[in-house]
Amino acid sequence: MAYYGKCIETVIEQLNKFKPEKDSPEQFLEAASTVLQTLSPQKQAFILEVLSGCLEYQKLLAVVVDAFYVRAGWLCPRADYNLFEVICYLATFQLEELGCQLFCDIVRAQPVDKMHKFLSFFFNPLNLCSWIKDEWSLIYETAHVKENWIDPLMRWQPEVQELIHQLEEAMSNQPPLSKTKAKVTEPKEFNLTVRRPRAIPVPEPVPVVAKSKPIPRSTYQPPKEHQLLEMTKKVNRWKAEERLLKANIGEMRCAVPRSRGEPLTKASKKKLPLRFMPRILKTPKLTFYKPNEVPVKLNTAAILREGSLYQRQVEKELQRVDKLVDGAGDFSEFLEWQKKMQAKDREEELTAGECRRLQGKLSREEAILARQHLTQENKQKADQKKEETAELMQQCAERRLQEERSMKELVEQVTEVQKNVKLAQMKLLKGRRQIVQEVIDESRELLQRRAEAAKEEQKRRCELISQLRALETQPTRKGKLVDLTQIPGYGLEGEMSVVELRERLALLKETQRREEEEKRDQIIQGKRARSQELQNVVEQISLCRAAMGRSAALRCEEKKAQSAAPGMRSPDARVLALQRKIEERGGRAPQQAHRLAAGFGAATRAL
Repeated sequence: MAYYGKCIETVIEQLNKFKPEKDSPEQFLEAASTVLQTLSPQKQAFILEVLSGCLEYQKLLAVVVDAFYVRAGWLCPRADYNLFEVICYLATFQLEELGCQLFCDIVRAQPVDKMHKFLSFFFNPLNLCSWIKDEWSLIYETAHVKENWIDPLMRWQPEVQELIHQLEEAMSNQPPLSKTKAKVTEPKEFNLTVRRPRAIPVPEPVPVVAKSKPIPRSTYQPPKEHQLLEMTKKVNRWKAEERLLKANIGEMRCAVPRSRGEPLTKASKKKLPLRFMPRILKTPKLTFYKPNEVPVKLNTAAILREGSLYQRQVEKELQRVDKLVDGAGDFSEFLEWQKKMQAKDREEELTAGECRRLQGKLSREEAILARQHLTQENKQKADQKKEETAELMQQCAERRLQEERSMKELVEQVTEVQKNVKLAQMKLLKGRRQIVQEVIDESRELLQRRAEAAKEEQKRRCELISQLRALETQPTRKGKLVDLTQIPGYGLEGEMSVVELRERLALLKETQRREEEEKRDQIIQGKRARSQELQNVVEQISLCRAAMGRSAALRCEEKKAQSAAPGMRSPDARVLALQRKIEERGGRAPQQAHRLAAGFGAATRAL
């Protein structure tokens, strides 16, 4: 029993090493035969025969063992998978050669409970004659499975059932495992060091906070700058109204809007009544600041903005004068033409809408006709499909009859071929055994050659190691002389010595320093130029403000003089001449009043 138990253990150990995705069965058997050379020839032959059989019939054995783990052996460990495969192989293929007594000895050498479970599952007549037979028939032919494997297993049923009964008795006679009382662990307290009492911290002095300054009153009061801005806005508006009035009074004749074909007559002059007279708003007396006394500090953006504002005002005034000189007229003809074109566009839109409505009706009628035509075509196609399906069904029935006849002929041929399968299998087994023996002999020769080659390689390595050690014992110069003026000579483009590299780096640093100084000088010059431009703009702004202040002061003085002495003027000859001209041209007064009113209204809208 111990003899065969060790053999089965070696077989299981070799099967555990086999990996089907990496190793081939022939190479694995060669490697196993070399490992088992130390054993006796009888033991070596038995192990190799069982190992080769397990590898050859791997699929048949896997069917039984996998089903055993699923149905009866779910508590058995997976490490015993190869043990059950070996027992299944011995029971199926080697039971007649070994004999019942030797097979029983091999089974008794294994764990009793596992063998009892597996043998009672495998030698169950219901399992053998039902699903095991069906699964094996999927791999091999049914007649071969029944004659060579199922029937012999059924013949050995009495002896195997007696063995199962003996195993059951052995399990019942085994003494139960004594359970020793385990010592109960007693918890012990940790030997921890006692913490020292925490010291009372010294109270920190309360820091004295410096007294904060009170909030200034100016934060809750509007700034004076806003009031000054409002006053300057009112003054500017008053100036604009005054300029507009002067411009309308002294307006040139070419600026009068009229139709191009109609000449200006006295009748047309009388028809233009004066709608309203321009009214100058009364403004409070204001104090004007000189440019140097302005309280608001201007930055660069404000200075440039104010300078561009004055420039735009001058350009607008020049453009207005140029337009008046060119003789701009009214837009009455353009408006009439625009009305005609708009009416024409409306008529075209109405006609286009009517056309779209009629086109929609027409498309609806066409869609109805197309739908009817489509339904008729679909009916015709359906009838054609029905006829084609009927023809196809008839053709399928004829093909099925022909296939059934051919299948019957094939079955008859297969039954004739199966009769000669047994003889072919016997010849195949003999050929395989001869091939295995030849492979074993060749593997031995190869192993001997490899051993000799390994010895020679080991000798050669020893000689090389001795030579290397002899070279290491020779003295060598540790230091190395370095010439900084020498070029390495690696063949690279732009090679240079260390001394040359240092000189070039020094020259490069010097050029970079010069470039930085030049850039710095350019930046300083640009800043000076910008500051000079700003100074020029500030001077222009101060001049404009001074001119505006002087004109305003002169106007105020003239008004005061006129109001102080209204009746002291004596009629002058020029004034009398002007009055006569006004009387002669009395017909133009209404037209002049109308132009004044129109100009004042446009100016107020622009403001």
